[in-house]
Amino acid sequence: MVQFRSAAGERPVRLSEETRLFAWESLNGKYGRELNASDHLTLSRKDTQGLSAYQIYDLLISKIAREAPVRVIPGEMLAGSATLKAASRHIIPVLYEDGEMIMPGVSHTTLGFDRVLREGIDRYEQRVRERLKQECTPKQREFLLSLLHVIDAMHVWHSRYMEAISDLEEREALKNVPFQPARSFREGLQSLWFTFSFTRLMGNWPGIGKIDRMLEKLYQADKASGRITEDQARELLAHFFIKGCEWVTLDVCGSGDGQHYQNIVLSGLDAEGHETAGDVTRLILEVVEELPIGDYPIAVRMRPDSPAWLMEMVARVMRHGSGVCSLYNENLVIKSLEEYHYPHEEAVEFANDGCWEVQIPGKTRFRYKPMDAYILLQRDVLHLFDKEKVDYPCFDDLLKACFDAMDKDMEKFHRMADSEYDQDRPAGVFALLEDGCIEKAKDYFGGGPVYNVYSPHYGGLPDMANALIAIRTAVYEQKILTLSEYVEILRRDWEGAEPFRRRQEALKGYFGNDSNEADELCGLLVKHFIDLARSVHIRNGILRPPGISTFGRQIDWKDCRGAHAQGKKSGEILSGNLNPAPGTDRETATAIIRSHCSADLSRLTCGTALDIKLDPSCARGEEGLAGIQALIRGFLALGGFFMQIDVIDNSVLLDAREHPEKYPTLAVRISGWSARFVTLDENWQRMIIERTAMGNL
Repeated sequence: MVQFRSAAGERPVRLSEETRLFAWESLNGKYGRELNASDHLTLSRKDTQGLSAYQIYDLLISKIAREAPVRVIPGEMLAGSATLKAASRHIIPVLYEDGEMIMPGVSHTTLGFDRVLREGIDRYEQRVRERLKQECTPKQREFLLSLLHVIDAMHVWHSRYMEAISDLEEREALKNVPFQPARSFREGLQSLWFTFSFTRLMGNWPGIGKIDRMLEKLYQADKASGRITEDQARELLAHFFIKGCEWVTLDVCGSGDGQHYQNIVLSGLDAEGHETAGDVTRLILEVVEELPIGDYPIAVRMRPDSPAWLMEMVARVMRHGSGVCSLYNENLVIKSLEEYHYPHEEAVEFANDGCWEVQIPGKTRFRYKPMDAYILLQRDVLHLFDKEKVDYPCFDDLLKACFDAMDKDMEKFHRMADSEYDQDRPAGVFALLEDGCIEKAKDYFGGGPVYNVYSPHYGGLPDMANALIAIRTAVYEQKILTLSEYVEILRRDWEGAEPFRRRQEALKGYFGNDSNEADELCGLLVKHFIDLARSVHIRNGILRPPGISTFGRQIDWKDCRGAHAQGKKSGEILSGNLNPAPGTDRETATAIIRSHCSADLSRLTCGTALDIKLDPSCARGEEGLAGIQALIRGFLALGGFFMQIDVIDNSVLLDAREHPEKYPTLAVRISGWSARFVTLDENWQRMIIERTAMGNL
């Protein structure tokens, strides 16, 4: 029997041996490596000469539908595959003969797959043709005709699969979908997978959204009529998850092999206030508890009054590690969206963009701007990179200088958002599944979606708070040295000041230790950023909700930053998202949660993430399950936004770094995604290892 182990021991066995073998082969890269023989299709430059951008786009999509390999795996229960490897690189997988990319893909949006299941693609075609009968500019008409080309390509791809499939049940499940509304659970899952894999084949990385809500009614109807059993439904869902591993190769690729934004959201309230978690929710969680598949990062919408079985099931999944299951504080997120003027019926539908940034699925074009707040302190306030004399008579003057630097930085962002948001390029595969595009006759990048979002995202705020605490202690409180002398030491990267460096590094009370001073200071920085971002709610049709994130960019930022006042030398990897910097969190997981939640996150509309890394000793047995649930309840009660708990033994990570062949399926949470640890490069592995593993809750 194929065995899957985790930090908590053997995983439960519910699925058939055939399905478990399919998972094992997929996770070990069997099908992903097959794509080496079908990386991309090729087009001659003369074939695109004189064509408009839309004509080129239509040519590429049509060529892929006609010529991409069709893959049918014996025993699979769902048809469809993204069979061109170049699509996994976020590009349309048709290249010029010299290997140059012709057009990029699209991502950071959860598409409206639920509407496809309800209405079918034929209804989309009717909507396009009805819009063509109305007044259109030449550009609008070209866009709408491009949508019809996309639908034609989907028909071609579908017909090729119908010809290739010999299994009668698989053919029957695919025959009518996604063109007609799904009539059964299997048809619904097949419709979702086929549409999703088609968009991926065309080089796009969409989020999936609320899969349990899409499928629950279909499942209940089938179960009541005797058309399906619980075991059969679980097997089908397992195949959906396994098929999502079709790009796994186990090749080292920087930030890992799981960053394709195919996120899933489970449970939560509907517009009438009813809990939507049901049997499909439970079956999905059972699948990921059994199979170590992190390729669909799952975010569970939870509240203090969420069903007890859901809370326990989430804890059971979390204790197996891989970071596949995270959670939103649903009440806070909905409140934040409504306060940002989203209607209630929209706010309750929230999902994510592929990581954890909040958006309204099927209605949003999302873009965000990563910004390093910490560099403002080093560059513009302390002037570490020039020789300007630094003198702030009191700490309040220093803090005000930080606020002034943030003011200028955010003014720059808003000017940029006014001028650089639109990217006039075709994106018909995405636009087809985004509400607003057909009705407005505008493309995804041309203002078509209902909501167009450009979100400023600050990183490094905990590092700024820690540096200010270190300076305040040594310069303004204890008066060990002047600020100018401190800055000179930092310019030398602590050379000749090792005892003082160690003293500052060992200071108690940095962010992440439930320290009132650190938490209050970080909270002030967070509040100032939120106020600045929200000073412009919408302008030029662009919403600008704030978020706090790094998504691993602290690795890149380390080479641009100088020495750190909190006792670390230049080149150190510091905090991610709104988390403690590595090694500064010396208390418990509860202390980290208290620090993180001390800032008012209710106005941080796009969100932030808290990463908790637990030693497996904290998660074993019933006591471990209770401990994880206690962390979740505390996070919800204290006002957190989004939390990711990963259970992993650092000794295992260190061994995996030295002997990757022993750990091909070991997955870890990165930021908004999970990846096989052995596919991370040296810096990303170092970042994961250096996260403090809490041995006490």
